[in-house]
Amino acid sequence: HPSMVALNQTGLQPASFVLLGMVGLEDLHPWLSIPFCLMYITALLSNFILLFVIMMERSLHEPMYLLLAMLAVADLVLSSSTVPKTLSIFWSLSKEMSFHACLTQMFFTHLSFIAESTILLAMAFDRYVAICDPLRYATVFTRLMIAKIGLAAIARGFCVMFPMIFLLRRLPYCGHSTMPHTYCKHMGIARLACADISVNIWYGFATTLLSPGVDIVLIGVSYGLILRAVFRLSSADARLKAVGTCSSHACVILMFYTPAFFSFFTHRFGHNVPHHVHILLANLYVLLPPMLNPIIYTMKSKLIREKVSQVL
Repeated sequence: HPSMVALNQTGLQPASFVLLGMVGLEDLHPWLSIPFCLMYITALLSNFILLFVIMMERSLHEPMYLLLAMLAVADLVLSSSTVPKTLSIFWSLSKEMSFHACLTQMFFTHLSFIAESTILLAMAFDRYVAICDPLRYATVFTRLMIAKIGLAAIARGFCVMFPMIFLLRRLPYCGHSTMPHTYCKHMGIARLACADISVNIWYGFATTLLSPGVDIVLIGVSYGLILRAVFRLSSADARLKAVGTCSSHACVILMFYTPAFFSFFTHRFGHNVPHHVHILLANLYVLLPPMLNPIIYTMKSKLIREKVSQVL
């Protein structure tokens, strides 16, 4: 019977969600859209220029630059899967999003985040081998190895995210369809369910500790070893050069993980943190790294800087 089917559908999954944007700061939506829009345009332009330069320039077909190109792709996916919808909410164009579109957005946002985390770990390892074991660098970081790293980053993101879709689809939502956020996140969707979501909470917790969590520990270890090796170098000049190489990477890492982990932990434990602070943080890690990564690396790498200025 058609009405029974309709009832069944509404009982389990809402046809669509209404995203409310920055709850508590609705009056500021038009103003907030200005920095968001500028940051997004900067992210798109700078990442596309970086990709174009690395692809066109034979001298940049080295492991470190190929990893940078992968980072640029992950950044483009991360920002493009969230920011356009956020802007459409801020400009009151469309606040609605179908259930499946919401799951798709969540999938690509989290997948590109995990892939980016994996690439940052590979970049830390690349610097470690280059500084601590330079003679083996050419044999360890081949183009085949870089291709494998790229595939591993995507596969890892996919394996973590695929079960989440089923974990969210099995939940009944009882008509709850307003989401106080600017984009769809795993816990944001799960919180709307009218059933026990402890499996979702634990799965989210475990995957966060196992993917970005493990990465940041290993990145820390590789930087510890790099610093130890650097301070054993005799010349002050060599030390400065090595620290310079690593400082840009350290900036990128702090900028990527800090808002992400802060957002994750306030979602779980910070119940007295104002809601708009949650949402701002969740937007920072999909906007800041994509905008600043290409700029930081271009500033730090003389070769890229020269090639970019030729293009521009």
